[in-house]
Amino acid sequence: MGVTWPPCLVVYALSIISLTLNAGVQHTNAALSEETLKLIAEANANGPYLGLVIPNSFEMDPLLQSPNFTSSNLIIDFSGRRFRFGTIAGKQVVLVMTGLAMINAGITTQLLLSLFDIEGVVHYGIAGNANPDLHLADVVIPQFWAHTALWNWQRYGNGPEDELPLESQGDYTRDIGYLKFANFTVNVTDGTSYDNLLNNIWYQPEEVFPVDGTPEQREHAFWVEVDPFYYEISQKLEDMELEGCLNTTTCLSHTPRVARVQRGTSASIYLDNAAYRDFIYDKFNITPVDMESASVALICLQQKVPFIVIRSLSDLAGGGSADSNEADTFITLASNNSVTVLLEFVKHLSAATISLSSIDVDAYV
Repeated sequence: MGVTWPPCLVVYALSIISLTLNAGVQHTNAALSEETLKLIAEANANGPYLGLVIPNSFEMDPLLQSPNFTSSNLIIDFSGRRFRFGTIAGKQVVLVMTGLAMINAGITTQLLLSLFDIEGVVHYGIAGNANPDLHLADVVIPQFWAHTALWNWQRYGNGPEDELPLESQGDYTRDIGYLKFANFTVNVTDGTSYDNLLNNIWYQPEEVFPVDGTPEQREHAFWVEVDPFYYEISQKLEDMELEGCLNTTTCLSHTPRVARVQRGTSASIYLDNAAYRDFIYDKFNITPVDMESASVALICLQQKVPFIVIRSLSDLAGGGSADSNEADTFITLASNNSVTVLLEFVKHLSAATISLSSIDVDAYV
C-alpha cells in the first residue's frame, strides 16, 4: 500500500532519480524534468490514490465522459503515459492507459506505483470469453489470474515422464501441466496412431522479486490472487442490472449480469480459437481471456499493492455464440458495462474505506 511522504522528501527523492536518469544522456525524453518533479510532488501531497489501469482509449473514454468522474485538471505526462487525476464517489483516483498487451501493461503499472502514492489498483476493460455458462456483455471478476504464455516447449521425442531442460535447477517445472499438440490433429481415422512434431508445451510460473524480499532472490507465481478485501466488496455488485442493447434496434438475447468467477488468464496473444478456448477452460476453469490483466496482477504482487480486475466479455473466443460474435460488434456495449461496474465498485470501496476509518478512529477515542 502506498506511503504518504512529506512533499520536500518526495521532491528530493525524485530529484535524485532525475539526476540518475539524466547522467550521461543528452536526450531527456525519458527523464523527469523539473516541472514533472513538481507535479508529482503536488500529486503525492494530496494522496493516496486508487490507481485505475486501463488497456485502451475505447475503454477509458466512457469513464472520462461519465458524470461520476470529476477531473481535478491535474494531468502528468511521463514516458509516453498520461496520468489523469480526479475523484469518483469521493475517492481520489488516477487514471492511466497502458496500451496493448503484457509488456505495456507491466511498464505502465510499475510507473504508476513507482511515481505515485497508490493505495490500490483496479484494472478494467473488455475480454474474450472461454466460459460457456457466461455471455456477451456479462462482466466478470476473477479471484485468480495467470500468465499462460510462459512455456517450456518440449523437444520432439520426449514426453510427460521426461525431465525438462534445467528442471533440476528449479528453472522449469512439470507441476502445472502441458498441452499436447497431437491431441488437436484433425482428419484422422479412428484407431490410427498419429503424432505431431510440435510435441508438447509445458506451462510455467513467473519469476517474481517481491519488494520486501531479498534482491535478486527469485520466487515463483502462477496463480495470483486478487486482494481479498476488494474481492469481498465485489460481491455487492452481483445483483447489478447491466445494459443489453447497443441501440433501439440491436439488443442481446439475454440480460447481461455481473459474476464473480474463479480464474482469468492473459497472454500477448489475441485468442480467437475455439479448440484452445475449450482446452484452457477444461484444464484451468478460465472465464476471461485477455492480454494485460495478469501483467498488472504480477506487478501488484511484487510491489505488495492490493488489486482487482473487472472485465466485460466482448466475444466468445473462437466463435459459437448464439448472438453475433464479432468482437467489434459489441465492443462499445462491453466497454460501457465494464465502466458501469467499475464505478459501482469504487462507490462501495469508498464507503467501506470510510467505514473502516471510522472504526479505527473510534477505537482510539
